[in-house]
Order: sequence, then C-alpha cells, then structure tokens
Amino acid sequence: MNNTKTKLLEAEAKALELFYETEKRNWIVPGVSEDDLSKKIHDLAFEMFQTKTHWHKRIVRSGKNTLLPYRKNPPNRILSADDILFFDFGPVFERWEADLGRTYVLGSDPKKIQLKRDVEECWKIGKEFFDSRDSITGAELYNYICKLAEERSWRFGNEHCGHLIGKFPHERIQGEKTLNYIHPENHTTMIAPDKNGNPRDWILEIHFIDEALKIGAFYEQLLTY
Repeated sequence: MNNTKTKLLEAEAKALELFYETEKRNWIVPGVSEDDLSKKIHDLAFEMFQTKTHWHKRIVRSGKNTLLPYRKNPPNRILSADDILFFDFGPVFERWEADLGRTYVLGSDPKKIQLKRDVEECWKIGKEFFDSRDSITGAELYNYICKLAEERSWRFGNEHCGHLIGKFPHERIQGEKTLNYIHPENHTTMIAPDKNGNPRDWILEIHFIDEALKIGAFYEQLLTY
C-alpha cells in the first residue's frame, strides 16, 4: 500500500472515531436540530483531534431532507422520534482529507432500518464489483450502483456516486462531473493516473431514496484501498 492510501485510511479511521464518539455521547436524539448536531460534531473534532477544517460543507440531514443530494441546502430540521438521518462530513486531519457518510435510525420503523441496511450492504457490493475488474469506468460503476438500488425497490438519489479525494487541498473539482466524479458520462478508466502520473483515489457514495415515503439513506467512504 502506498503512502497516500495509508494517510487517507488514517484520516478515515479518525473520522470513524469521531462518529463513534458522537454515538456514545447520546447526541443523536429527538429534539436536537440538524444545525446544532453538526456544530456539536464540529466542536468534538477539535476536542479529539484539534481540527476545525472541513474540506466540504458539513451535512446532517433528517426526515424528508434525506431525499436531497449534497448540493441542496434544505431548511434546518428538528429530529423527531422514529426518524432517519445521515451524516456527511469531510474533516481534514494533518492535511489529509476524510469523507465519511453514515445513516442512523431512531426507533424501529422496518422500512427505515431496511434502507439503512441496504446502503451499507450495497456499498460493499459496489466495492466488490470495482475490485473484481481490471478496468472500470465511472459510468459503469454508476450504472451498476443504480441497478442495485432498483433491485431493492429504491431509487438512487444523486447524479453521481462518488468523487476523487486526496491531500488537502486536493486538485479542485471545478464542476467537472465527467472526469472527477463517478458519473454516468465519465467513460474514463477510474484507475487511470492523474496528470502527474500518480494513482487517483476515489470515494464511493451510496444514496438510496424512497420519494413516496420521503426517506433516504447515505453511506460513503474510501473505495480505493
């Protein structure tokens, strides 16, 4: 494993610690707002790792807000009993970026629990598909992930299912959805090197939604390791 992947995995491990500590502190409860929960986790990142830098906007989304992709900015919402929510955080640790997404279910609603389970399982299936091929394009992986959603009676909730990641600040993603994202129009091999001949590293995002039930779930982490 090269040094870049080692550093990215170390950053991801710290982000996981941050999420685990959030769970232990019993902050994911009815009555707290998305913005307040996001701020608590941001402050906790400084308490645990002395970092206040996030390379992308921090997201806590619950209820109907979980239907929306990253670029949307819905109104702040209060968590309710029997709710579903997800985190999407990109903390930077010693100049290395993490990008981690996890879903949580309050209560025992079977549909929400199944949705959470499906995004977790389909991330693993997506990685197995990626790893099983010597060469795969962003379009092929995106279409495969959308097929997984349909097979489980969900819909994929975004126009892409992942992106490049690296040392902060990594090469700017200047709206270039076809080359820097796992996008249906990206027909470039994902393992192709960058312009300097270095390997590129990718985040895989799973965002499944049910528009009728107004719920969504999200799971993401480093794909290339």
